This record gives sequence, C-alpha cells and structure tokens, in this order.
Amino acid sequence: MLHLLLTALLFAESATNVDSSPLPEAEKDSPDDWISRTAHYMESNPETLHELMSDNIAVMEGDMVLPDDRNAVDSIWPTPEIPYKIRPELAGRKDAILSAMAMLSKPTCVSFHKRTSESNYLLFKVSTGCASCVGFVGGEQPVFIGPACTVGNIAHEILHSLGFYHEHTRADREKYITVLPYNIMEGMKKNFEVRRGKTFDLGYDVGSIMHYGSRFFSANGHATILPKSGVKDMGQRVKLTNTDIMKIQLLYSCDVQKKMEKEISGGNKNGDKNVPQLVTPANVTPTITAYSRGQVSANEPEKVPTSTAACPSCSPQHPNLATRGHNNTSRNYY
Repeated sequence: MLHLLLTALLFAESATNVDSSPLPEAEKDSPDDWISRTAHYMESNPETLHELMSDNIAVMEGDMVLPDDRNAVDSIWPTPEIPYKIRPELAGRKDAILSAMAMLSKPTCVSFHKRTSESNYLLFKVSTGCASCVGFVGGEQPVFIGPACTVGNIAHEILHSLGFYHEHTRADREKYITVLPYNIMEGMKKNFEVRRGKTFDLGYDVGSIMHYGSRFFSANGHATILPKSGVKDMGQRVKLTNTDIMKIQLLYSCDVQKKMEKEISGGNKNGDKNVPQLVTPANVTPTITAYSRGQVSANEPEKVPTSTAACPSCSPQHPNLATRGHNNTSRNYY
C-alpha cells in the first residue's frame, strides 16, 4: 500500500512540474489528474498490485508466488500429462481455463486432464487476481484466478507452473530492450534484475506471452521498458509466439514424447472410460467470448491475488530439470 501511495504522490508531482519528468514527450496534466492516472495504473497493471499492496512481500516480479521455505527446490513436471482440478467457485470461468490449457496443448505435447486420484495436480482456485508458483512443487499446486484474468493471463500463469520465468530477465536483454530505472517505483527495481538461466539457444522474444509490458511498476505513468526494434505487442497476453512454443517443446522433450506416443498408439481403441481425458483442441473448442477475454493490450497483464496464503512449497527461482535425460542442474528457464 505504501508503494501505491508513493506512486500517487509521484503522479501528483509530475502533474504540477512537467520538467521533473524524465521523458521529454510528457504532457502537462491537471493537478487533479493524478487520481485518475493512479486508478488507471491499478486497472491496467493488476498483476503488480499484490506486491505493491502487501506489507509482507509474498510474490516476486508481480505474479510469482514465493515459498514459505525459501530454500525449496522446484522442477519441471515429471510428465507432460498434467492433472488439474477446478474449484466449484470457478464454474463461471471454466471455459476460460480450458481455453488457456488448449492454447498450450494444441502446439505442444503438454496436455491436461481432470484429476482422479493423482497426488500432484494443478488446483485452479478463486482469488482477486492471477498468480502461480514456478515449476513443479508437488502435491496440490494452486493457480490463482481472479475476475479480471483473461485466457492469455491464465495461460501465462500455467506457463509459470510449467517452469518458465519472465522473458525480460534474460541476460541478453540489453540488445533488445531498454529498462528505464528512473521510471520504476521505489523498491521495485529488483523485479527488473537480470537472472541467469537456460535459453535453449533461442533468440530473445520481445513479443513472448511471458514478457513484461511497457509500464509495469511505473512510478509516473511513463514506460519502464522500451523495445529497441519498435515491437508493438510487447507484453501481449493473446497468443503463444513460435518461440514460446519451441521452448515448451524443448523443456518437455516433445520430440521424445512423440516417439513414445507412436510406440503405444492405439492403446485406448476401446474407449476405456478409466483413462483420463486430455484437454486438447479436439476436446475443447474455445468460444469467441473466451478468446476475446484474452485480447488485452501490452500493458494489461495478469492480476495478482491479495491473499497471502499461497504455495507453501513454491520456489521463486531456479527450477531443476530432473527428468527425461536432461542434466539435473538447478536453473531458470525462459
């Protein structure tokens, strides 16, 4: 809450003193306009609000839930077939959740099925916003869904659950974006720090669904990140890019998975009802309404829950690649 009050004061100051703005193109606002500007920030950047409003910082980079045990080690899921459960309170958001899962499963080998008796599964539960742990933590693993979470926001959070971090923290970002520290809220520069991690030798993707928007954690309404190539969809939550898809395929060894599927093809020809139904495009036909909720601007990312109860064992960094022939080395994945 202190950070939001500070932001409001900074908006008020910039409204009365144009020269204090670090951007030359800034326009002079009415002194009263800071109220609407602060409200607009809260509405258009909801994923940052939990970190800004909580006295006990329980998230990292806005929407990645921190663990009670900061030494917890996470990993990718041991299987690309991931069980899920949707709480009854989210019945009205079921289409959006299924559409988000279909967005991820359609171009990759990762799939989702309703939980039966599995001990490890994703639990979609009600919150004021969107957030998730990063990587596989075991047991009941929450994914928080709020009223403002779009299909793209939910897909973003599921990707965190699969083990992916924000694209803007890659070590090679300076070639593609410029971070403007003088526009970042006091105390929030840590959310823009570079974090070493594995990139699979894939290029930096400014348009990734995992990239920050241009005004995340802005103290004055101006950009905190600018793309160097004139990209217009930085921070989009509408679709997976080709690079997003390739990263999922590489992290979850989809080429190996395809070979395995060929070997066991026809294993359920009799339609065994005990075999979990996978969420794939054949099972889910997202409605136009559901996908339209995913069409947000580059500065309207996922909202974060204000509840401090979250993932007791979620780890905010260094997912461990533990299965399918990869090195058992703790690292970040982008």
